[in-house]
Amino acid sequence: MMIVLCGTNRPDAVTRKVADRVMQLIETESPLGDEPVKKLDLAHLKPDLFTPEAYQDTPEWFKREFQEPILKADGIVVVVPEYNGSFPGVLKYFIDMLEFPRSLTNVPVAFVGVAAGQFGALRAVEQLEMIFHYRTSHLFGSRLFISRAGDVVAEDGTVGEHEPRLNSLVKDFCRFCITLKAC
Repeated sequence: MMIVLCGTNRPDAVTRKVADRVMQLIETESPLGDEPVKKLDLAHLKPDLFTPEAYQDTPEWFKREFQEPILKADGIVVVVPEYNGSFPGVLKYFIDMLEFPRSLTNVPVAFVGVAAGQFGALRAVEQLEMIFHYRTSHLFGSRLFISRAGDVVAEDGTVGEHEPRLNSLVKDFCRFCITLKAC
């Protein structure tokens, strides 16, 4: 199963449109065939996950809706915005709530950064790469940084001049996942 992780819980986020576009590309353009694709959207995290007790007694809905898909993932595309020079705190909390160490271990991961500024979430992606590397994920070598996202991301999630590179990233990442799965 391929996972597209929408790395924000902000309502009406441009990041969500891009995550939906990545899902569409995986479903229609990838060499994976009928491989299922699932979007994990941090906007669907419920308030009880954010209580101190959740560290010891993880809510069953989180295990079912988020943890299990991560454990079954053949690959994860993280679509992340840059907020205040980093990635959203809710994404770090989400990673912290995943079962350690087996979540994310040996899972291929690609990154798409989305930002209003000129660097397209470069800092957010680089910081996340350190965390995923620590969790022993297989980091895909290509990344896409979508700058001035409010101007280039259309309502349908297409990313203007970045569209060919997004399409290429998705196809190449799917091939990367297939290659690693065969090992």
